[in-house]
Amino acid sequence: MISNLLNKFRNKQSKPATGRSIALEGTQKARTQQAGNRIVIVMGTIGLIYSVLVGKLIWLGMQEEGGLASRLSVDRSTSAIRPKLVDRNGQILAMDIKMASLFAEPRRIVDVDETMELLTTVLPNLNYKKTFRKLSSKAGFVWIKREMTPKQQNEILALGIPGIGFRNENRRFYPGGPVASHILGLVNIDNKGIAGIEKYLDDNGLADLHKAGFAVKQELKPVKMAIDLRVQYAIRDELSKAIKRYRAIAAAAVVMDVNTGEIRGMVSLPDYNPNNPVDAAKSDRLNRMSAGLFEMGSTFKTFTTAMALDSGLVKIQDKFDARKPIKIARYKITDFHGKRRILSVPEIFIYSSNIGTAKMADKVGIKGHKEFLTRMGLLTRMKGFELPEIAKPTQPKKWKKINSITISFGHGVSTTPLQTAMAAAALMNGGKLIPPTLFPRTKEEADKIATRVVSEKTSSLMRYLFRLNVLKGSGRKSEVQGYLVGGKTGTAEKVVNGRYSRAKRFNAFLSAFPLDNPQYVVLVIVDEPKPEKGNRYATAGWNAAPTVKAIISRTGPMLGVQPDFSEQNTAILSSY
Repeated sequence: MISNLLNKFRNKQSKPATGRSIALEGTQKARTQQAGNRIVIVMGTIGLIYSVLVGKLIWLGMQEEGGLASRLSVDRSTSAIRPKLVDRNGQILAMDIKMASLFAEPRRIVDVDETMELLTTVLPNLNYKKTFRKLSSKAGFVWIKREMTPKQQNEILALGIPGIGFRNENRRFYPGGPVASHILGLVNIDNKGIAGIEKYLDDNGLADLHKAGFAVKQELKPVKMAIDLRVQYAIRDELSKAIKRYRAIAAAAVVMDVNTGEIRGMVSLPDYNPNNPVDAAKSDRLNRMSAGLFEMGSTFKTFTTAMALDSGLVKIQDKFDARKPIKIARYKITDFHGKRRILSVPEIFIYSSNIGTAKMADKVGIKGHKEFLTRMGLLTRMKGFELPEIAKPTQPKKWKKINSITISFGHGVSTTPLQTAMAAAALMNGGKLIPPTLFPRTKEEADKIATRVVSEKTSSLMRYLFRLNVLKGSGRKSEVQGYLVGGKTGTAEKVVNGRYSRAKRFNAFLSAFPLDNPQYVVLVIVDEPKPEKGNRYATAGWNAAPTVKAIISRTGPMLGVQPDFSEQNTAILSSY
């Protein structure tokens, strides 16, 4: 009986659930699902609130001065890579190197006084008041010290100061120091070009590339220049010797290819070191070749003679009376070392006669004179040249006869020495004016932009006169064995307090070589030279001409000009 009852109970328990038990189970599942949905909603709400808060913090940081936006901007500009600058042979002229710069996040500074005390143990020259003010601010990011040495960086890191950190920046480095400073220029603390070729690159696309965020990690292709570092060094060395030898206040020179306009070397002294440009802004450090304006003295007789011959109004066999001074109103034009006789055109040139030159200019006339000098690129600002430091020539507002006469022998017009060299190159290369350039240019490329300014015959005659002046005139001390050198001296009195001073001279020697097949123009200027010891003369033939000789002697082989001793003592023949 009992066993039967137990069996019945077991059978009842093992039967499937009825409708009531199924209802209870469904209710439990619904409650569980509802609770899970609530958890998801709560988590999503918390995540949304967190995202909003983070976004707000970022937005606030980007709005404040020195905040994240400013920091990101600084990071981009200072980490942007500049291309290497190399000479025509691949020698590095300028490159970027990595430097560590110290920054602070003032909000994370625990104790400003302690931070300052620790920093000054490594950086004793740190501006205390200025730095303390920065660290006490509410800015998110401030610079403390830019471009530090590895030793300084390691010592500061060892201090473990909260809120202090380092950021790598690119610093411009010039392996040659001051050798090509006026050509290369320099950059500021943020590695942006502010002078010379460095500024030219920024103004012609590099700055835009950096602003767009490019050129931060990838290295840019090197920029090749036309200059030859060997030639550049030799020029600078010889100019340094000339300044010391002749006790001059300055000197400058350029070596330019007459057939392409390429500048192989250009130096202006005194210069500066772009790695530490503390002297760059001094007034005497300007680039005298392109940014200096000077009355070029008797070198201008080169252009007056070429003008007269090219006009057809004067032939090289013609003669002019140089026995008496020229009088115009209260002015009297005389010769420095007058022959006081009738002179032929070659004699006017080699004896540097002011009287004869003025009479040739008078035959052409005022209008023709002004037009010729303009055509030669001597009266207008150079266009297309890469350096931003370019001066605009000055001339009389209204040309009168007295102006034309004085300009004929180099007084009354101020131009840059580089423009003078450019114009001379045209007289040597067959008569084509080619703009100078600091970048490589082929002869074919030069021919496309060249402008004919004089005939080939005029060019041939000017080569003859250049060579004749070295053989028999004021350019004797520029003679170089193995090369046919020609040129024209120029000694100009400088204007002091509105008057010409006999005590202060600006000397120049405008030359070319080799004259049988001209390849290069060499122009040297020497500012306020004194007589060499044991000598009483300080004119261009005694200082500028010998400096040209020294430069050609050293650079001729570097430029690939083979010496030729077969025609050393003959002038270049021309058909009259």
